Amino acid sequence: MKRLSAFAAALLFVVLLFSAVPDSFATESGGGAYPLGAEDFMSGAVPPPGTYFINYFLYYHGTKFRDGNGNRIIPDFDLKGTANVFRFIHITKHQILGANWGMHIFIPFKNTTVTMNGRHESKAGLGDIIVDPILLSWHSKNWHFAAGLDVYLPTGGYDKNSIANPGRNYWTFEPVLGITYVSDNGWDVSAKLMYDFNTKNTATDYRSGQEFHFDYTIGKKIGAWSLGLGGYYYKQISDDKQYGVRVAPDGNKGQVLAYGPQVKYDHKNMSFILKYQTETLVENKPEGNTFWFKFVYAF
Repeated sequence: MKRLSAFAAALLFVVLLFSAVPDSFATESGGGAYPLGAEDFMSGAVPPPGTYFINYFLYYHGTKFRDGNGNRIIPDFDLKGTANVFRFIHITKHQILGANWGMHIFIPFKNTTVTMNGRHESKAGLGDIIVDPILLSWHSKNWHFAAGLDVYLPTGGYDKNSIANPGRNYWTFEPVLGITYVSDNGWDVSAKLMYDFNTKNTATDYRSGQEFHFDYTIGKKIGAWSLGLGGYYYKQISDDKQYGVRVAPDGNKGQVLAYGPQVKYDHKNMSFILKYQTETLVENKPEGNTFWFKFVYAF
């Protein structure tokens, strides 16, 4: 009962914070479907059989928009986004190919405000839900691996005339590979690698290019605390196309590198994570900073 009461209190807290993932630019309407930088410590180490809840809360603010040469454009550009994402994970006792078999679902709520080219718009609502019914994980003394295929469902609201949509109006299929190495003295080197395949937005006949990105962390566990440096790298691989024709001379291909400090505190069946990320090497995207708070609960 104490565990359920703590969980209920935390869940109420994040519901009251209700918010959402910002849509960055590059690809149509900006960025990819995945909220860059979401994962951190032990990102390749899926927990043992059981049921888990993770809440992701983020705030992003970008005041610069870079073109394909890294030059600042759109003088009045301003993007603010908050996000609250509920993630539920269930790991079964069954094994496939020697791996623990699990599944997860992400349910995002978004609140995005965009100012650009004299327009100002703000929208909030349900974003695109993510599901993966076959999440596999392997474990050894120092190494941990996870693999899956996350599917982004076009469940969020979308209006082709809007510049602040909660949804993207197309499907994304994302193979995922998580890797974690934990040394005997507590060092943690982790990465979550992803590659996105996007379907066509039927409302605009726009197909966003394929995207490669990864979250990374280098950290050290000291008692109940973990301290580290982490962030993400994003590189769009193929061109955006509309009506079957490449968009812009460079295909509107985006790029960004982010880094910053992060800290984690473990208490009984819960973990609390704070992190800050700042962006650089930006092309065809906004440039800004992100603040994250994560809450992890094991039932």
